[in-house]
Amino acid sequence: MMAPRHPASGAGDRTREAFNLVPLSGKQRRVLRARAHHLDPVVSIGARGLTDAVIAELEVALDSHELVKLRIAADDRKQRESIIERLCRRTNAEFVQRIGHTAVVYRERPEEQTR
Repeated sequence: MMAPRHPASGAGDRTREAFNLVPLSGKQRRVLRARAHHLDPVVSIGARGLTDAVIAELEVALDSHELVKLRIAADDRKQRESIIERLCRRTNAEFVQRIGHTAVVYRERPEEQTR
């Protein structure tokens, strides 16, 4: 499993310290996988790879839903893993799972944004 452990440089206010985030436990990851099972991918990463537009769209999705399923078009497994790792670092999201071309990431909303 490849959950990022360090905040992304240049992430502004969205650092692990700002949100007081701790890595997910195995039990939390299992609950999130179950919740994500019925979700449809809401962000697609196409042939152009990880662009600023993709990051912005994922930020909006994470702010709205916390748990987001992604579709990654890259053919190479290592390339998909690299994209997921960079994506998690740039958005300070936690990696939940990857199955084939589909990945699930999670970022808890701060208290003031909770609905």
